[in-house]
Amino acid sequence: MTVAHGTGPLATRFVHEAVIIETDRDLDMLAAELTRAVKLDDGVLVVVGERTRAMLAGLAGDLSDAVCWGAQDGFYQRLGFTYERFRRYLSDEHRSGRRAHVIAEPDLTRGVDAGLRADRVAAYLEYEAICNRTYALGASTVTCVWDCRDHPATVIDHVRATHPYLVTPAGRTPSSGYLHPERYLADRHHVPMRTPPADVDHDVCVSEVAELSGLRGAMGGWATEYRFVAEAREDLVMAVVEVATNGLHHGGPPVRVRAWHHGGTLLVQCDDAGARPIPVDAGYLRPDPVAAVAGGRGLWLARQLADVVEVRSEPGRTSVRLHFPRETVPVPSP
Repeated sequence: MTVAHGTGPLATRFVHEAVIIETDRDLDMLAAELTRAVKLDDGVLVVVGERTRAMLAGLAGDLSDAVCWGAQDGFYQRLGFTYERFRRYLSDEHRSGRRAHVIAEPDLTRGVDAGLRADRVAAYLEYEAICNRTYALGASTVTCVWDCRDHPATVIDHVRATHPYLVTPAGRTPSSGYLHPERYLADRHHVPMRTPPADVDHDVCVSEVAELSGLRGAMGGWATEYRFVAEAREDLVMAVVEVATNGLHHGGPPVRVRAWHHGGTLLVQCDDAGARPIPVDAGYLRPDPVAAVAGGRGLWLARQLADVVEVRSEPGRTSVRLHFPRETVPVPSP
């Protein structure tokens, strides 16, 4: 772990902190953090909602020349894309010898079916956990904005568990509830997923690679029935086939594939025999394209193509559930 443990503004290692907003007055802390970032860091990227941006402009003054403002809808369309886009930005800044600071307010519920919002928030918090390891490049800082008025207390508890530091009126302080990424993700692997509905659109078993072509056709036709545009349909098919292939090669046949819909979202769950449990960090680390033996590509790719990916491993079974909201606008691959 290379997360900074100093509390001073000139910490020399990666800092991942959260600003927890309870009232509008707490935005003063965020404004102070933004002002400090402009003074100390080489590049500042701010991706927040319009309301927060307007209030920051009023509290911190005109920072238009010093800050790069990003739109939430350009970053939070798919969670895997969000994670990878921020990772790439920090990596590029680090390679250029620049000290970067990202201030981000996650947009996790807009356009998401009400019954699936909790799943999306939980999946995003898993990315918040793993980025403590994968974003730890040089002296960069990531400040995450979480508003208690938009999330229940249990979610805010998980915010404290996934951020080593909290921004408080007294300054940056260690989070007493913080858990290291592997511990947090391991705990999540044992939280049961909700049981799929008894009546699903497709329920098939794949026992060998030759049967994947039939799965590909079934998933493509199903996505077409629900009016998915061509690119979104292709993404769904590719993600499902990649996960099913992983299940055959690593978990053991047969792989049961169930597909159903929830409002405007299509969901697919692949269950394999669980011969080799999925590591807690599987799919979060970008595979090496020139490695002699490719590993982890399937789940990493699924995380880019689906919006939400839920993974659970237990003796005798590994389950991967993919969410594909129809309203998600296709975005270019990172």
